[in-house]
Amino acid sequence: MVDSRAELASAYAAAARALAAGENSDPFGLLGPHTDGGAAVVRTFQPGARAVELVCQGGETVPMSADPAAPGLFSCHLGNLGRYRLRIHWAQTVHEIDDPYAFGVLLDAWDLGLFSGGGHAALGRCFGAMPMNIDGVDGVRFAVWAPNARRVSVVGDFNSWDGRRHPMRCRYEAGVWELFIPGLRAGERYKFEILGQHGLLPQKADPMAWAAELPPASASIVVEHAAFEWSDEAWMAQRARSGRASDAAMSIYEVHAASWKRPWGPGETVLHWDELTEQLIPYVRDMGFTHIELLPITLHPFGGSWGYQPLGLYAPQPDFGSPAAFARFVDACHRAGIGVLLDWVPAHFPTDAHGLARFDGTALYEHADPREGFHRDWNTLIYNFGRNEVRSFLLSSALHWLQQYHLDGLRVDAVASMLYRDYSRNEGEWIPNRYGGRENLEAVEFLRQLNTTVARECPGALMIAEESTAWPGVTHPVESGGLGFSYKWNMGWMHDTLLYIGKNPVHRSWEHDRICFGLIYAFSEQFILPLSHDEVVHGKGSLLGRMPGDAWQRFANLRAYLAFMWAHPGKKLLFMGGELAQGSEWYHGGQLDWAALSDPQHAGVQALVRQLNRLYCGEPALHQIDARPEGFRWLIGDDAANSVYAFYRSGEGDEVAPVIAVCNFTPVPREAYRIGAPRAGFWRECINTDSVDFGGSNMGNSGGVEAVAVPSHGQPYSLVLTLPPLSTLLLVAGG
Repeated sequence: MVDSRAELASAYAAAARALAAGENSDPFGLLGPHTDGGAAVVRTFQPGARAVELVCQGGETVPMSADPAAPGLFSCHLGNLGRYRLRIHWAQTVHEIDDPYAFGVLLDAWDLGLFSGGGHAALGRCFGAMPMNIDGVDGVRFAVWAPNARRVSVVGDFNSWDGRRHPMRCRYEAGVWELFIPGLRAGERYKFEILGQHGLLPQKADPMAWAAELPPASASIVVEHAAFEWSDEAWMAQRARSGRASDAAMSIYEVHAASWKRPWGPGETVLHWDELTEQLIPYVRDMGFTHIELLPITLHPFGGSWGYQPLGLYAPQPDFGSPAAFARFVDACHRAGIGVLLDWVPAHFPTDAHGLARFDGTALYEHADPREGFHRDWNTLIYNFGRNEVRSFLLSSALHWLQQYHLDGLRVDAVASMLYRDYSRNEGEWIPNRYGGRENLEAVEFLRQLNTTVARECPGALMIAEESTAWPGVTHPVESGGLGFSYKWNMGWMHDTLLYIGKNPVHRSWEHDRICFGLIYAFSEQFILPLSHDEVVHGKGSLLGRMPGDAWQRFANLRAYLAFMWAHPGKKLLFMGGELAQGSEWYHGGQLDWAALSDPQHAGVQALVRQLNRLYCGEPALHQIDARPEGFRWLIGDDAANSVYAFYRSGEGDEVAPVIAVCNFTPVPREAYRIGAPRAGFWRECINTDSVDFGGSNMGNSGGVEAVAVPSHGQPYSLVLTLPPLSTLLLVAGG
């Protein structure tokens, strides 16, 4: 018996010393209420306190004794212990709190099991910092995954960033640490202090925080999780009914929120969400775009990454305002009839010390082997898609944005880098999959799980892949072996057509097939035609700057190219500034060249894009059966000598008026040029990019032409047209 008591005393002293040293991995084994020989004992660790009293439920106070086993450790014995509080006497004040170590197990075993199994899709409302009431006590519940840590603590202003004060309980079955801290509320700054197997790590931001400080500060911030009061019920109901409607018009305005427009106020650097609501939404609506796509506004430490190296996959970038302000912006977009898409980055993350890198001292979110886990192109770490907990983390992030903020879809960045183990690697610099191949089978499984879950949980939400290779079935259903995305960016079309239009017209006949080639595979996937931010940076120049010839020809080229794009099968995406024919390359630290609109040529391109959007949305033939070959017919695809192309678009049924597009990609006018037509009657010239309204020379067809009963190009009728130089004409049957 003596030896047993001695062993217990020795173990207690060792635990107390470890607590004082910040090395105790089981604080609940020592702190809070316990029984000792049939009596109740309460212990609390308050380093620096002058005295501590236990305040019983009836108001009685019991002094707690300083424990000689460890400075700051106080304890008292009671015959009968009910509810209590701790009254702490500091040097200058007295503070009364509920005891964090008086609360039992917090996280549900079902949540932990689902997380460990890779199928949890709501970690944003389970892990991280959750304001809540437990047993009538308000506070914040913290939870974080760190399975290889020896000790994890919550630190913040509330405990002087002292990791000894609030060590957490480990739920060993899942490697998750938890703690409820009474009295905390929204607005508190916090991080996690983690003792790894080889020592103390840099303090870590919460991977699932809903908000954070402005960079370069890096603390997470507790956010009230009360539901935002939405007013977009009609929009969300219609979206759910229509599903992922491929027959709808979709014209996307891609926006870098920081550099679209800068504020004028002193000390202001970016427009906040409420200011963007007042300025961006009316502009997008006036221009006729159906959607805004935001470059990543997930928390990122370096603005120069444009958001593509995020550290907080659950927190909006704080530069633009609070999470509630972002929700107001999305709500206002929906009330204006505009969808909101977000660029989302599940492929990789930066190596910042306060982020996910070696989060608990081991390769947790990333691969340990750099041949699998490091992107040399971007100096980032690759998520370990084969780890169940990582899949739960990423899956929950996607659902968080779609559900918490009512976003209408995610554009998944860098999908090609996820699909291939040898992406941007030489022979010998990558590890084959279990079959010896280059495919990343774990990433494929994750993407299929992601898209299946989103389709089930978020009716009508879009999942868009930035995928630059010929991977088959990106937008095909998962059940038929596809990846299950709604749309894929057509990078091949973009590269081919930009190369063509950038050639001097005298050389275009040699590149004639580049315009036609995209139609060979145009219906193999559900495509979006992207003229994105990537095409106007890194020395590529602006869209206008890529056009050949003198100033007049450059503007004419750009107008003709944009109208060709809007007539071509596929949804549309244009990066901000393209509609202004901005002369300079995009710079994230500036703003768009709004002053250019004082020039009629720039204003003309803007007017053209506005009119193209209205025509595109108003004519079903231009969007209704985008992904089906019966919606497209070549009329002229072989006139390389004149660099002329013609095709027509049609919709469902004869009641939908077809639209003919004719492109003359030389500066030579073509008189009496015959084009086949599928219908008799008048064909209205609804777009002529050479119109004076758009900055052109006003050559054209006086508003339209009458079809004549002369068969041509496999059609029963024909139109005899004047083709202006460097122009695209769009004609609608029936006028």
